[in-house]
Amino acid sequence: MSASANALDLCRALVQCNSVTPQDGGTLDVLEATLKRAGFATHRVVFSEPGTPDIDNLYARIGSGAPYLIFAGHTDVVPIGDAAKWRFDPFSAELAEGAVWGRGVADMKGAVAAFASAACAYVAQHGLRKGSIGFLITGDEEGPAVNGTVKLLRWAAERGERFDHCIVGEPSNPLALGEMIKIGRRGSLNGSLTVIGRQGHVGYPERANNPIPAMLRLLQALLAEPLDKGTAHFSASNLEIVSVDVGNPAWNVIPAEARARFNIRFNDIWTPETLGAELRRRLEAAGQGADYALSFEPCNALAFVTEPDSFTELVAGVIEKKTGRRPELSTSGGTSDARFIRAYCPVLEFGLVGQTMHMVDERVAVADVEALAEIYRAVLEEYFRK
Repeated sequence: MSASANALDLCRALVQCNSVTPQDGGTLDVLEATLKRAGFATHRVVFSEPGTPDIDNLYARIGSGAPYLIFAGHTDVVPIGDAAKWRFDPFSAELAEGAVWGRGVADMKGAVAAFASAACAYVAQHGLRKGSIGFLITGDEEGPAVNGTVKLLRWAAERGERFDHCIVGEPSNPLALGEMIKIGRRGSLNGSLTVIGRQGHVGYPERANNPIPAMLRLLQALLAEPLDKGTAHFSASNLEIVSVDVGNPAWNVIPAEARARFNIRFNDIWTPETLGAELRRRLEAAGQGADYALSFEPCNALAFVTEPDSFTELVAGVIEKKTGRRPELSTSGGTSDARFIRAYCPVLEFGLVGQTMHMVDERVAVADVEALAEIYRAVLEEYFRK
């Protein structure tokens, strides 16, 4: 039984489910039915937290004992944007020009379909005389990420589940399948800077206190020097200002307040606490006489890296054999649920080409979905052979 034989059909069935986060849209029903037919024991687990949507998650396992290879992913997708700008209905999973089109096909329903099909094909051919294969699937990766993978991992650990290795199916490849494995991710920290002034008439500036000049000084202080020069596995940390606002529609009013928001993608030199201390140090000298406040959002995205080892080499070797490309080991890009999994076992990310993820007309090559399924299948062959 070929893994690619069913990967495309399953991919299309998942894309046809409208699962804009936090909706499930039937995706977990489709996936669970597929895994049950192959002999997997499945569990649907709903997690809740005040102020956030309830999230349905799927855990599945076949086999017992070690080694235990787990595949992880999400079936929720980002909003479609302007539907009129799509070439095809974003939930039609249209086949055209050698590609599957639809929201979430790259990020990451195509990979979910590929690894589910690969596991089912492997079990059908070999059974599982030793070890285990499992799945951690959430509908909360594109949302707040509080009722998904982080809680599903905790739930599994409390049941006594112990994983040896994990592959996350995020779209890790920039342009071609086989280019890149993610072995870690930068952290992400959101911050706000507020400068308090005094509102007044522009014709009488002596009676007011314009917060904008102070805001400009303070922002320049944050950007004046690099945070670092990078590390062995990470590029330099980067602070990006994403919003500056005074909420002032009038031409003849000095505003009372100026607000700025920023995001820092940081490497393993930093923690949120040390970053906060560094930014406060930078603001101290530039903020002379200014009334300002610096604050940060709670951070659940720390920088991490999985040091390359024999498992990394196994996956990279399979990819090179199947695609002819030796994958780069990278920590680039945004955040992913791998940041939660790394506390439980070594984790790598390898999936489809992410060139169109989150875009209008998201699509992936049919050949890539099929090839990815065969790569996952070959990883299973090597993993349990060794």
